[in-house]
Amino acid sequence: MKRNYYTLVGIALIALPSWGQQKTQPHAKDTTVNRTVVVEQEYTPDLLDASKINVLPPVEEPMVSKKEVEYAITPAPAGTIPTNQMQAYIGKEVQAATLPGYARLGYGNYGNLDLLGNYLFRLSSKDRLNLNFKMDGMDGKLNNLPYQEETRWDAFYYRTRANVDYTHQFSNLDLNVAGDFGLSNFNFKPESINGKQKFTSGSMRVGLASIDETLPIHFNAATGLLLYQRQHNLSSATSPKETQVHTQANVSGSISEEQRIHVALTMNNLFYKEIDFQNYTALSLNPYYELNNDSWLLHLGAHVDMAFGFGKSMRVSPDVTAQYAFSDSYVAYIKATGGKRVNDFRQLEALCPYGEFALTDLDAPQATSKQMEDTYEQLNATLGFKASPYPGLWFNLYGGYQNLKDLVFNDVANTAPLSSFLAFEQTDAHNTYIGAEVSYDYKEIVSLSAAGKYRKWSSDELLALYIQPASEFTFNANVRPIAALTLNVGYNYIARKEVAELGKMSPVNNLHIGATYQLFKGISVYARVNNLLNKKYQYYLGYATEGVNFLGGLSFQF
Repeated sequence: MKRNYYTLVGIALIALPSWGQQKTQPHAKDTTVNRTVVVEQEYTPDLLDASKINVLPPVEEPMVSKKEVEYAITPAPAGTIPTNQMQAYIGKEVQAATLPGYARLGYGNYGNLDLLGNYLFRLSSKDRLNLNFKMDGMDGKLNNLPYQEETRWDAFYYRTRANVDYTHQFSNLDLNVAGDFGLSNFNFKPESINGKQKFTSGSMRVGLASIDETLPIHFNAATGLLLYQRQHNLSSATSPKETQVHTQANVSGSISEEQRIHVALTMNNLFYKEIDFQNYTALSLNPYYELNNDSWLLHLGAHVDMAFGFGKSMRVSPDVTAQYAFSDSYVAYIKATGGKRVNDFRQLEALCPYGEFALTDLDAPQATSKQMEDTYEQLNATLGFKASPYPGLWFNLYGGYQNLKDLVFNDVANTAPLSSFLAFEQTDAHNTYIGAEVSYDYKEIVSLSAAGKYRKWSSDELLALYIQPASEFTFNANVRPIAALTLNVGYNYIARKEVAELGKMSPVNNLHIGATYQLFKGISVYARVNNLLNKKYQYYLGYATEGVNFLGGLSFQF
């Protein structure tokens, strides 16, 4: 089932790595005057296609990193560790203040709901408090694909998220304290053993980061408590609970103006109740060396992953990137990386909310819990070339190979036309891939982007290949004919591999259009129509998507 919900870029928030992931930022060279530029990015009412797809995370190729002014972002969004920032030495530039509040309300023909509210409290020049609430989902009748199209499924899926994020800037440190609450309510398809399901989650975390660029050693560190509860699970008579202590840190030292050494650490301590799972600790070490100058970006390191209590005791994968800029517009790069992805309750909900921790053997005397190993990317090697031969035009050509251990996929409980439930299973898999991306921007009038990717999968488990994307194509165009109006058209296509005795899943084939119009200053109307071709396909094995669906509403800045 496709979940109609939409993600909003918030006031004072920028796209930073999520909490639990780390990306290094180039360090600015020493200058006569250090400047801190506080940038607050406004909300935009553009709606993004946030359909959950059970695919592997995309390969991230390195970007060109020229020396620029380094910006201090305050506050850091919830779910991030504060990034390194340049400390004000003489003067402080502040962009014109944006409106602190945003609200959005939308509704659609499948009971599609789109609620969002955000407010940024500027408590002082060094204190920011951000509050965010959103609720999205759908409630409508869907065709019960793929076996009985005449059967109608009275489906619903609603997600609620609330967040509070506080940041204080000391003279040499940034302090970030944040908390989250999440609730997912949905039901299963007809003829399933399951009825309704509810996931409840919450987290509390605190992070510190040094911001004094004059010091030879820098650090950032964060720790937090993550709670998660599944209301039902076939293999448990009560509600399974997962408690996780997540800690991460990065310490770096400067060798010279262009060279640094980093040591990063991530540790997850997982504890379970009301389910027959083993408590365990996953520890990841990531030492690496970086060289960053006008022509070269070198990142040389390794991922060393260990497990205590459950899982593979030790695994090692590379963490290497080499990027050479021929000029300001032509870049060749090679990348070889890997690492562990912890398959906690949150991760498995993202992969497939309908999955169960139960064996698929219905003849067993009782359902048995099956704990998931953490997925390990043994190698993901990419060779690519990026160029910008014309202002506003960029393209990227790449190819590579990926090797995965304990890839999670969904298996059906039996071979009957109507499967009883989906269970999480795992297998090893690998694929070779080639891809291309192109984008063009003309001032703020036209923005075009397209991307295509082809994968050739191989695995001993045929069902694991059945759901994986074999080829993908996306296209997106934004046009602003007048200042108050933005038009959007997009297309998403995902084809799967044909598997012997199983056939081939219908490809995702989603053509969508949208528009945003500013009625008055701070007040806009928006609308979006998905699946214009009214195609029948599945994002999750056996779960139908909506037909032509419409969502429209109002947004306010205040």
